[in-house]
Order: sequence, then C-alpha cells, then structure tokens
Amino acid sequence: MADPSWPGEELITAAQRGDVDAITALVSGSHPNVRRFARSLCATPEDAEDAAQEALIILYRKIGMLRASGALASWMFRIVRNECLRRARTPRADAPLPEGTVESAEDMALDRMEAGRVAAAVAALPAEQRAVLILRDVQGLSGRTVAELCGLSTAAMKSRLHRARGAVRQTLRAAPEPARGDSP
Repeated sequence: MADPSWPGEELITAAQRGDVDAITALVSGSHPNVRRFARSLCATPEDAEDAAQEALIILYRKIGMLRASGALASWMFRIVRNECLRRARTPRADAPLPEGTVESAEDMALDRMEAGRVAAAVAALPAEQRAVLILRDVQGLSGRTVAELCGLSTAAMKSRLHRARGAVRQTLRAAPEPARGDSP
C-alpha cells in the first residue's frame, strides 16, 4: 500500500520519463513532506526552508536518477538530511537571532551541531527501522498506517519503532555532546 501523502507511482514514473507536467506536479505534491522533513532535521527555520527548496530543486533536476518509484520518500529524506548537515557545518554570518533571545554564536553553532547529530543518528539506522521512525515520528502517521505501509503487523511496527528510537538515543549518548559554556 502506497503512502497517500506522497505523489502516486504513476506520476513518479511519468516524471522519471521526462514529462514536464508530471515533474511539476511531483515537486508540488512532494513539497509538504519535504518541508516537514526539513523542519524536523534542520537547526533553524531558515535552514529548513533553504534545505527544502534545495531538495525540491534536486528532485526537479534529478528525478530520472531515482531507481524505484517507491523509494521517493527515503531519497528525499536523504537529500534533506544532507542539506541540513551541510548547513549545520557552514557558519552563517547573516543568521538572525530568534526574537527576544540573545544567543551567542557558540550556542547557535552547538544547536546546529545537535541537529546534525540527530540527523546522522537517524541516517545510521538500518533501512527498515529508519523507515518506521520517519513515517511515525517525522511524518506523524498513525501506527496502524505505518504498519500497513511497511507491510507489518502493528506489534512488529511498534517493535521496530522502539528499537529505532533506542538506537538513536544510544548513538546520541555515545557520541560526545558539545559542551555549552556557562560563562556570564
């Protein structure tokens, strides 16, 4: 069963063949999911918007490279994740401070690093755990829907989700966390 929030397989196939109308519809139909991915992975709303736009541009330009039409969601997640990681590593001098907040450049860099650590931990999961985690926790689909999409029983889906969350937690605990200074 296909995820109804993503464009259908026929549209993806037509886009892969170079149908300009299909490519346009595919990019438009993918936009909400790509934005949701970016918002959950990037450190700032500005980075999320930029990463989402870049991912959609890549989708538009390289849809023909997608091997299987059913892999669109995981392909787009990887693109967004890579964009968010790239933006987290690249210091931005023009990044505005959140309104009412006086945050040091060091704190902002640490926030970006933390988002990058989470994205890397999710990306390191086995594909079946990553899919369940993304569908349930990133896309916010119901447990029953995730189980159906993955061809699993609800109990098996819950088990994979539990293992995925635990693996992400363990990865984040094992990796050295950037220390925040408590300077006055």
